[in-house]
Amino acid sequence: MPAAISLLNVVPDNKKNFFTKLIFKLLDRVLAINKLDDLYRENNLHGLDKTTFAKSLLDGLNIRLLGLKELQAKIPKTGPLVIASNHPFGGIEGVFLAWAIEQVRPDIKVMANQGLKIFPELEDYFIFINPLSENDPKNAPSIRTCLKHVKTGGALLIFPAGRVSYFHKDTKRIADHSWNRLIASIANRTNAHYLPIFVSGLNSPLFYRLGRVYFRIRILMLPRELVNKRNAKITVTAGEAIAIKHYAKDIDLDTQTELFRAQSYLLDPDWQKPWTADPVTQLQPLAVEVMGETILHEVHQLPSEQHLLDHKNLSVYFGYQNQIPNTVNEIARLREMVFREHNEGSGEPLDTDHFDATYTHLFVMKQDTGQLIGAYRMGQTDKLLANDNLENLYLHRMFDFGSDFVNRQQPCLELGRSFLIPEYQNSFQGLFLLWRGIGVFVCQYPHYRTLYGTVSISKLFDVRSVAIIQQAMVTHTNKVKPRAPFEHTLHPEVQDFAVQHGLKNHVNALLKGIEPDGKDVPILLKHYNKLGAVFHCLGIDKSFNDTPGLLLSVDLPNAPEKLLKLYMGNGWRGYKEAKTK
Repeated sequence: MPAAISLLNVVPDNKKNFFTKLIFKLLDRVLAINKLDDLYRENNLHGLDKTTFAKSLLDGLNIRLLGLKELQAKIPKTGPLVIASNHPFGGIEGVFLAWAIEQVRPDIKVMANQGLKIFPELEDYFIFINPLSENDPKNAPSIRTCLKHVKTGGALLIFPAGRVSYFHKDTKRIADHSWNRLIASIANRTNAHYLPIFVSGLNSPLFYRLGRVYFRIRILMLPRELVNKRNAKITVTAGEAIAIKHYAKDIDLDTQTELFRAQSYLLDPDWQKPWTADPVTQLQPLAVEVMGETILHEVHQLPSEQHLLDHKNLSVYFGYQNQIPNTVNEIARLREMVFREHNEGSGEPLDTDHFDATYTHLFVMKQDTGQLIGAYRMGQTDKLLANDNLENLYLHRMFDFGSDFVNRQQPCLELGRSFLIPEYQNSFQGLFLLWRGIGVFVCQYPHYRTLYGTVSISKLFDVRSVAIIQQAMVTHTNKVKPRAPFEHTLHPEVQDFAVQHGLKNHVNALLKGIEPDGKDVPILLKHYNKLGAVFHCLGIDKSFNDTPGLLLSVDLPNAPEKLLKLYMGNGWRGYKEAKTK
């Protein structure tokens, strides 16, 4: 008969005698270790190799695991990798995660509690450590082994809490203990990718009740809790592997560790939700392209002051619909084409409305062919609000502007409906020329001291990403409010991190962990942020396929000097020092 599974397995051979064997046999019964041994015998687990043992144990418990294929698809197949998970059960998650990860990364090692030596078949997975004592000198060799393993391109799984999740009196939530900063230290020192994981589930109510009486009871109850997982359905949710370079450069180790923990809880499926169905369900064919010759003919009739600048083979102009009707139609066609790529299109042949007739159109055009490469729609508020009718502002549909918001206090430019055609979207040139045009325009009309508008955040972003951007960027005000607010609550553990550390410096890392295609903060949002924008609120644009829009304003004369020089050229100082009424 194979050797029994017993707590005695963790006792060195030279310490075993009749009395220790008797005591540990009694403990085996009290702590339900004997039930584990029954499980061993029923499923012939003794002496199996680690992979077969893990699979047979899961089959013997009839545990149904969800999300493993998605996890495996997100694991980098090669290179230094640190994987971290919450620790809801205290044991079985280490078994099934090691088994699942091994199928992609045969080099997987698990930093594990010495208590798991009770499963001798699994020892080849583990690098044992005492997580309850960070200063235990016996941990040093294990830490060095972990570092060497990852540095040489290996994969390492860690449960950084070092103990099972428990009920926290202060928050009234069941969650992990604070994570050990060793996780961040190893990832940083090895330049590894970091992969967050969240395992959903709870232990029995009795486990949490007794754990509140005395914390060490939780450890004693873990074997019983493992056996109790028979017939359980457990969901594993994996994030995206994140390169360490995406974390803030000046982040300290403690904050980074807490951020790693927050990234795990951000994956909790109970705190995820899909976008509501798009109002636009059918896309009509785009309108017929306006020929370049037609555009060139219209543009060449514009007054010379509306020709803002030339750069290589490109020119920047501004005009009005009554001056350049065909050009504005082509702008509307291209807007619709580009917006559809981001799930923001109207579904109509043209992205147009009655505001096109009253707003100013700033655009970039190829000098030789008349092809349009990008545009902005600008609202000159002193003209639009001459009769104090807010209905003349496009963004009045989206936001309730108070009497003390800047657009009702002084002349402003309301910016919106910006686009670049696909071949210019990833180039510096396109965005630069649009903003160079805006710079020349305000130098001509220096009474416009403030720019305001929205940055659209595509619903191709995860709802959580938009919530992160909102919480990170918005400075709350009572001067304006959205008519249709964006509403999504982040996981309480993520909110706790945000309260303590803020999210603004961590948006990049947080988005990289949940966006499957590696999407980052929208480039236009980054641009406005560099200009010193204040972000006021986030609303849903009901006139734009229910797209979230982040309202911002820029005090342009106080933008960074280097950007004023870049966009205004020699006119920057005159604009900055201009005296306006």
